[in-house]
Amino acid sequence: MDKPAIQYVVEEAVASGMTDIIMITGRGKRAIEDHFDKSYELEHKLRESGNSEALAEVQKIASMADIFYIRQKEQLGLGHAILCAKKHVGNEPFAVMLGDDIVVNDRPCIGQLVEAFEQVKASVVGVEQVPKSRIQRYGVIKGKRFRDDLYKVEDLVEKPTPEEAPSDLAIIGRYVFQPEIFSFLEKIGPGMGGEYQLTDAMRLLCRKHGLYGLKFKGRRFDIGSKADWVRATIALSMERKDLADELRLSPDLFKKR
Repeated sequence: MDKPAIQYVVEEAVASGMTDIIMITGRGKRAIEDHFDKSYELEHKLRESGNSEALAEVQKIASMADIFYIRQKEQLGLGHAILCAKKHVGNEPFAVMLGDDIVVNDRPCIGQLVEAFEQVKASVVGVEQVPKSRIQRYGVIKGKRFRDDLYKVEDLVEKPTPEEAPSDLAIIGRYVFQPEIFSFLEKIGPGMGGEYQLTDAMRLLCRKHGLYGLKFKGRRFDIGSKADWVRATIALSMERKDLADELRLSPDLFKKR
């Protein structure tokens, strides 16, 4: 595809009404900043060549949101990455979106979580049913159905065995947090491997302020998996008018040779 995965995540945030985005990056990630920056040279070339469609797309990328960058100087886990944004977020609710997860749906996934957050006035995490054979890859919630696809979380277990898992509802890379999560991350400090475990902080948040899990609508692709990366490329290509017809006209695409 001609669009990096992080752009799909940013577009999901923007489609949900978010205008300020903080990206936590690390060494060697300057290409992300360059991608969302204004590219005068490229715009000039596209303008001169008369490629107005590509020019509009490039200009859209640079203006879709106000994006700020914070470098995580040490790789101390997801919890630490979230802590890096504390002084910029302040005392406001905020969303966390992981770049490894792309969710395809007419209603943006993070927007669904924001709606649930506004209803329950408490932090909400995105959850998805996963087969037992893959449950050990995720944090898993123990909870009771609150209404429809919304669950009141009672506890969380990080990467349980299939026998230990309290449910088949796994937490995926979409969260809407009350700012209290920062104090719990600071309280737990670094754990195994020197990392700040977000699951441990969420357990404290769950007990003190409440936590909900939303079984969101949409198809998720974990692009950290090679197979899901391929699936995402095909699925997203089929949604594009300039590619879908050509792909449909290739019936032998998936035939064994």
